[in-house]
Amino acid sequence: MPCRHSDSNQDALALLPKSSVKGLLKDKKLETLVDADLQGDYIEVEVEELIRVALLCTDGAAAQRPKMSEVVRMLEGDGLAERWEQWEKDDIIRQEYNHIPHPDSNWIDSTAGLRPDELSGPR
Repeated sequence: MPCRHSDSNQDALALLPKSSVKGLLKDKKLETLVDADLQGDYIEVEVEELIRVALLCTDGAAAQRPKMSEVVRMLEGDGLAERWEQWEKDDIIRQEYNHIPHPDSNWIDSTAGLRPDELSGPR
């Protein structure tokens, strides 16, 4: 089914912060994240799984992102629940850590000039 949303609407959705996506997922407001042209004709459990996989794949730490082979297994129903549970625990720790003042917060971002494939690293 072709998507008939305007480019600006898709761009706005693509730029949602991960915390917003996670909140919409938690609140089961999937219609906000799903193509409106589907008119509710989707399986909620599958959409939730896809969103979880997408969040795992966009983790800020490249080493924490799943390999493509893991993504395939998760989409086939193997290991997503465990991986998601661990990601949520790690996310809570990251949030707590980010609220603590750090003496070395003036560090220079050493990744600024790297291409995405360089950031991802070898698998």
